[in-house]
Amino acid sequence: MHTVAVLSLKGGVGKTTVALGIASAALRRGARTLVGDLDPQGNATASLDPPMTDASLADVLETPRLAVLDQAIAPSAWSDRLDVLVGAEELELLNEPGPDSRRMDNLARALDELHGSPRGEPYEIVILDCPPSLGRLTRSALLAADSALLVTEPTMYAVAGAERALEAIESIRAEHNPRLRPVGVLVNRLRARSYEHQYRIAELRESFGRLVMPTAIPDRLAIQQAQGACTPIHEWNSPGAQEIALTFNMVLAKILRSNRAGRHRLAREEADEHGEYEEPGEPGAHDRRQDADAGETTSEFPVVRAFAEPEIG
Repeated sequence: MHTVAVLSLKGGVGKTTVALGIASAALRRGARTLVGDLDPQGNATASLDPPMTDASLADVLETPRLAVLDQAIAPSAWSDRLDVLVGAEELELLNEPGPDSRRMDNLARALDELHGSPRGEPYEIVILDCPPSLGRLTRSALLAADSALLVTEPTMYAVAGAERALEAIESIRAEHNPRLRPVGVLVNRLRARSYEHQYRIAELRESFGRLVMPTAIPDRLAIQQAQGACTPIHEWNSPGAQEIALTFNMVLAKILRSNRAGRHRLAREEADEHGEYEEPGEPGAHDRRQDADAGETTSEFPVVRAFAEPEIG
């Protein structure tokens, strides 16, 4: 079970749209999926339209027991292979800021319980839709996650927000969750013909190098239409929806590759301590070597350099 936290530090950038797009891609892939709605606004829950439950994610954060999880998880209207860990407005009461907030590891405990005692077929991917802040809810998600995807728009505030978010990811990784890895920075609502957007993407790439994902989500009406109809973007019949669906397929593939790369990197670090590291022949290793050979520019931002590949040439 791979858990990815989808986060941003600014509201209105389409973070929930990205979380739902990844869920749609996972469904198309045939993966059993769980979406955890940590945003008190509850937009992901509304779009997935599950039936009423006796509990919510707020109750799970207070009492991370399997019995409470069972009451807070419901099937989505999209598919019986996509479930929702439903959100609630009460989550706002649990979003006090600061790293010392009480019981920040309760979500990680709950997901461990779920992984150890699955409800039927185990989940292959868990998608955590975080609120647009670095309060307790987002930090709880980062403690529970294997990877983190940062969503931004191509605006003048993008670099500063990405820096703060990546600092938080590195802090959680160093102090609490060594398996956590950033998938990258995903640009949403791109207008390809906008000089301003192209300038801001160049600015992001100059600061964060290969952490900026090579694909961006275009600004298309199909996203709002599909969400309004409570329908996966992969099932919305329009040319714009098909373009967006292909992009989300690539984003999901990058997330799953980051899972393999994370295990590979941790194994290498442990083996290096004993001087016995060898390149494993696991699936995807060839792709990672090709990525490393791509020679994309690394970032001058010190937090990012820990994850970026070295500059080549």
